[in-house]
Amino acid sequence: MPPLLEARNIRKVYHGGGQLFGGEVSETVACNDFSLSIDAGNPTFTTIAGESGSGKTTIARMLLGVLDPSSGEVLYQGQDVRDLKKDGQQRFRQDVQAIFQDPFEVYNPFYKIDHILTTPIYKFGLAASKTEAYEKIQEALRTVGLRPEETLGRYPHQLSGGQRQRITIARALLLKPKLIIADEPVSMVDASLRATILAGLHTLYQDFGISFIYITHDLTTAYQVSENIIILFHGAVAEAGNTEKVIKDPQHPYTRELIQSIPVPVPGSGWIEEDIEEKEVEDPEAEVHTSGCRYALRCPAAMDKCQVPPPFFRTEGERAVSCFLYEESPVLQGNDLHEVFRERDR
Repeated sequence: MPPLLEARNIRKVYHGGGQLFGGEVSETVACNDFSLSIDAGNPTFTTIAGESGSGKTTIARMLLGVLDPSSGEVLYQGQDVRDLKKDGQQRFRQDVQAIFQDPFEVYNPFYKIDHILTTPIYKFGLAASKTEAYEKIQEALRTVGLRPEETLGRYPHQLSGGQRQRITIARALLLKPKLIIADEPVSMVDASLRATILAGLHTLYQDFGISFIYITHDLTTAYQVSENIIILFHGAVAEAGNTEKVIKDPQHPYTRELIQSIPVPVPGSGWIEEDIEEKEVEDPEAEVHTSGCRYALRCPAAMDKCQVPPPFFRTEGERAVSCFLYEESPVLQGNDLHEVFRERDR
């Protein structure tokens, strides 16, 4: 049986400049040769992390089918999402749901919460009556920690950011999805509510068997909720594997830099940052090495062989690193990162 969702060597390239701007055509690689599969029968909670501009949201949009890859393919149950017929698109939209960064942007301010939640129920034929529809809505709201009597009948602007985001989660839950792609779901929420919302997502994963792809730049929250993590640098995967192993013992030089850049609180001394070993870049505009390892120009361990793209080396059972420092390890066949991911604790 094919995976629920599979990305096969997807690549996204944006072109700019040209005659219109009186210069040469420029090329920006937002995602380069990314592969991942999600099996509906084996739920996973996977984080895709990296600094701003690393391609996280581009990957999320391609997985959701709202952005076409320049090359490669995204498959839903073995079929390219671009070729899905009407009934296949409807199943895809029900099985694969999204939670976006700013919940206010996805709501029509003229509609009450009731309308926002009943629309997907009627569209997908999930209730035989209005009474059944409202029973499902009330159950979904309670699942995400909201009281129906304090939520229904109100407009989005009458709710807090945390409440709006939990309504977005409830709306996704109504469709009983098999995968939720959450793109920075707590970045616009107060710090006091982040842990509550993330704990709610993890509960849906554990209790309902829903797989999650969690997009974030925050490694702290990634460590709290995910079992697997993918570290991106300018569209390319640097390291992937078990979250605890990757964060506590990073192997790729970029992963080390990313983790060392996290400020550490010291009582009585404010916040400090560890010294980061990083090579000085003469031309910041040429920081990304496009023909080989994309981190080579910043990497203190760069070698001549980094002029060509390194494969994924499986340094241990639950770890793959795209770095020639580990070339004595076996190469990960097929580049499917799912091969090194931990299954859900049962």
